[in-house]
Amino acid sequence: MKYILIHLFFLLGTCNVSNDLLVQEFESRQSISPVDHSIFDNLLRTYVNQEGFVDYKGWKKDKIKLDEYLVYLGNHKPSSSWDRKSTLAYYINLYNAAAVQLILDNNMPESIKDIGGTFNSVWNKEYISIKGEKYSLNDIEKGILLKMGDPRVHFAINCASYSCPKLQNRAFTKDNLEELMEKGAREFINSSKNDISRDKVSLSKIFKWYKDDFTSKELGLIDYLNKYSAVKINKNASIDYKDYNWKLNKQ
Repeated sequence: MKYILIHLFFLLGTCNVSNDLLVQEFESRQSISPVDHSIFDNLLRTYVNQEGFVDYKGWKKDKIKLDEYLVYLGNHKPSSSWDRKSTLAYYINLYNAAAVQLILDNNMPESIKDIGGTFNSVWNKEYISIKGEKYSLNDIEKGILLKMGDPRVHFAINCASYSCPKLQNRAFTKDNLEELMEKGAREFINSSKNDISRDKVSLSKIFKWYKDDFTSKELGLIDYLNKYSAVKINKNASIDYKDYNWKLNKQ
């Protein structure tokens, strides 16, 4: 009987150790990003300046790395096991990398809108491959990213145009997502792409086109702006919108 009890205690102890190891392994997996964005991060640091303008001519010579990165992303589609931050980072980087690729593949036009045809705008061009399926920039932005419910996505993705929120010269990751999302929102709202004073604001048309993303029944557009604006805007301030400059965001 004594030996049976000793054996039972040994088995229970072994089970506890095994369970602890399983928990540690699970937590370790959760803390590691499902994909590696370091290739894109290095490219951004090399070819994008602090103001977000792109050295497309220089990047063209290094395009194979961008192509390889997009193939890599296409082979690693987010699954239900991914956490929200990793999924957001994946699709933000995918959009930004695909937009740069589109510019390089089309000999760096004066505007990204020059790429689209009369009946097929550049935004609906299905050229982004994920696990064998083709997606457009609109599919990634409106069909995936905006449905995740964070309006700061508008300040994270870059449509290769002067009036767009700037392209960050760092790749998004699970670990820096919140930092870069906040940075992007604050930089864009306080940039020359918006003219803000206490009683009048002239805003980027992003705030007109996507107003519903920034507002709710309780909070208006000015409430959202005041979260980031260096100037406190009066609730009754007048609002108008600036012309959008679609010229290429080149250095």
